[in-house]
Amino acid sequence: MLEDAAGIRRVVLAYGYVDLRKGIDGLSMIIGDKYHQNPFEKGTLFLFCGRRSDRIKGLLWMGNGFLLLYKRFESGSLSWPRTTEEAADLTEEQYHYLISAFRFNCSARLFPNS
Repeated sequence: MLEDAAGIRRVVLAYGYVDLRKGIDGLSMIIGDKYHQNPFEKGTLFLFCGRRSDRIKGLLWMGNGFLLLYKRFESGSLSWPRTTEEAADLTEEQYHYLISAFRFNCSARLFPNS
C-alpha cells in the first residue's frame, strides 16, 4: 500500500474547501500560510477536498521531492469537515477507513458528527 511504500507516519486533513486546481506549490503554500504546518515534514500526508466532495488531493514530501496524489470518485462522495479552517490529524482508524473508501470507490463518512 501507499503508506508502506511512501513511509507515511502522519495524515493531516485540511478542513474546509480548497481549490483543487492548485498544484504542489499552491498546496504547500496553503499548508504553511493557512494551516501553519510544515509542508516539508517527511512522512506527513496532507489531504485536501474541494467543494464537490467527490475529489481529494494529497501532498506528501518524500525527502527529495513532493508526491502529488489525486483521487476522483466515480460514484459517491466524502463527508469532509467544513465548519472550520483548520487542520487535524487523522487517527489510524480514520485513515484506514479513508483508504478503504479509496479502494472500494464508495461514500465515506470520516467523522460521524460532521
